[in-house]
Amino acid sequence: MVLKQYYLGCLAHSSYLLGDEATSTAIVIDPQRDIHQYLADAEKFGLVIRHVFLTHFHADFVAGHLELRDRCGAIIHLGSRANAEYAFLAMKDGDMLKFPGLHLQVLETPGHTIESISILVFDLQKDRVKPYAVLTGDTLFIGDVGRPDLRASLGWTARDLGAHLYDSLRKDGMAARR
Repeated sequence: MVLKQYYLGCLAHSSYLLGDEATSTAIVIDPQRDIHQYLADAEKFGLVIRHVFLTHFHADFVAGHLELRDRCGAIIHLGSRANAEYAFLAMKDGDMLKFPGLHLQVLETPGHTIESISILVFDLQKDRVKPYAVLTGDTLFIGDVGRPDLRASLGWTARDLGAHLYDSLRKDGMAARR
């Protein structure tokens, strides 16, 4: 399995390139607008970008998911509560994307945004049962959680999203899988 993190300090934004060498498949999670680094690294690892996930719609930057779709033919994956004006595969809690050496499992974790998802990454070479990593988007940080107050223009109050975030962290999602 390939797992490479990209960090853009000016936005405190992390994105990831995951790869399954057996199928030469790459998955990009939360891509930055500049997609060239993912294309270059996928080529370096002998991978083709076939999937791109957005853990949520980003209010503070423009993501590169549409560019990856157009350039590579990648399938866009969003949380099941997403509403977008382009084709995407809606992923609900428990949905999986499986490859010979890598499984991804979606956890719906609304709160930062209503469509927020987190992604459990299973490296099957290391452990077939326990996840190797969890990619939380802006739902969970080290010592903090994502802001629930950025979607007022879409009709969501900070109180409503805050309640969803609490449930995601304590009841529904991550706590239940510890």
